[in-house]
Amino acid sequence: MTQAPATPRAVRRQHDREIVSLAVPAFGALVAEPLFVLVDSAIVGHLGTAQLAGLGVASALLTTAVSIFVFLAYATTAAVARRVGAGELPAAIRQGMDGIWLALLLGAGVIAVVLPTAPFLVDLFGASDTAAPYATTYLRISSLGIPAMLVVLAATGVLRGLQDTRTPLYVAVAGFIANAVLNAVLVYGAGFGIAGSAWGTVIAQCGMAAAYLVVVVRGARRHGASLRPDTAGIRASAQAGVPLLVRTLSLRAILLIATAVAARLGDADIAAHQIILSLWSLLAFALDAIAIAGQAIIGRHLGAGDIRGARDVCRRMVQWGIAVGLVLGFLVVVARPAFLPLFTSDSTVKDAALPALLVVALSQPICGVVFVLDGVLMGAGDGRYLAWAMILTLAVFTPVALLVPTLGGGLTALWLAMTLMMTVRMLTLWLRERSGHWLVTGATR
Repeated sequence: MTQAPATPRAVRRQHDREIVSLAVPAFGALVAEPLFVLVDSAIVGHLGTAQLAGLGVASALLTTAVSIFVFLAYATTAAVARRVGAGELPAAIRQGMDGIWLALLLGAGVIAVVLPTAPFLVDLFGASDTAAPYATTYLRISSLGIPAMLVVLAATGVLRGLQDTRTPLYVAVAGFIANAVLNAVLVYGAGFGIAGSAWGTVIAQCGMAAAYLVVVVRGARRHGASLRPDTAGIRASAQAGVPLLVRTLSLRAILLIATAVAARLGDADIAAHQIILSLWSLLAFALDAIAIAGQAIIGRHLGAGDIRGARDVCRRMVQWGIAVGLVLGFLVVVARPAFLPLFTSDSTVKDAALPALLVVALSQPICGVVFVLDGVLMGAGDGRYLAWAMILTLAVFTPVALLVPTLGGGLTALWLAMTLMMTVRMLTLWLRERSGHWLVTGATR
């Protein structure tokens, strides 16, 4: 008996269930990550102002260093998902191992750079004479955990590619709890001060990396995949990551330029900008969770040669992005009066932030489309286009943002420039999606 074809509504429901099952745990894992720094700050803050200032400088350097290598997660997710879609599970795990070996090599390289140059880097970031020693101590110790942090990124990509976002959530929550306990014990119980906080974070990160490796190694042994480093595979993983590295660096440049422009507007504006940027980053987690689901699902469909399925799920995820963006924008508008007092009692800062927050709220549906299509093209392995599109976006944004202080537009004008930046990204991504050039099928791109 021939089975009746699924109705459009049934197909949408199937896509919705899959998107939610991947996106919700991914969101939880994303939110858990920045809580590491929050816990460190809460514990170290009671040691003194100089220690907290030192932690701020060191954590900014570490966050920047690790975020540059986020391509380890993105590129690995796409590559593994393609192999899964093609029915080549042993090869998928083997591909993931190449990403993990690359993470270890890059981590060792970062340690070799950071350990001897830590005082210079701290000074470059403008640490005061009293904060610099604490920043150097924290940076040097914490840098020993960078290989583990990068392994976590790569292994997270492996599991996402295998359509598993629950395990990364469990590991992230366990790591957060371990980090909080270790920090409290080593900082106060053992009396190690800021060095104890750094060692606590290193131990927690190493524990997370070990947990991931246990899961991946078990999968490799179960499916007969080799665990040995493969030079060709590691090189291929690095080459796939280069365009995404360019994309990430361009995006980082945009955020740095925006902060530099806000600083030129005055103390109230830079304070308001930092508040808004923290909220913008939080909203991005919700949208990025859908993008992560897109990376995994799109890669699997293209690996299986299912172009129609890839188009259908892309369309559905864009609808999700717009809907979530509308909800987030509404929440920002409603919560504006209650949100700002959490960060400041200065009426000047509030007055600068309120209209800019309205711009952020109105731009959320645009952000939703951007994040989703970004994830779709990453899942398709279309990194080269993403790199060029982000370079174009940077070229458009930079002169507009630099004109803001000259034209006297203030912080609201700067966030209008940020909205322009997201609109340019949306247009470049939409044009690529419409072209269909990203729909390359097969186990590898």
